[in-house]
Amino acid sequence: MKVNIPADVYAEIAELIGSEASPVGIDAKKTHIIILHKLINIERRLARLEGKDAG
Repeated sequence: MKVNIPADVYAEIAELIGSEASPVGIDAKKTHIIILHKLINIERRLARLEGKDAG
């Protein structure tokens, strides 16, 4: 699977999650919070599309 991310979007995300204090170069907590937030939003949108109340 090939994922195409525009360079400007890639740079914006890298800036958002980057951390010089981390040995791997990203803030893991911030990264996971962003991922979970996006997944919750997707779940809610899907529930609305299916006609269900996601809370």
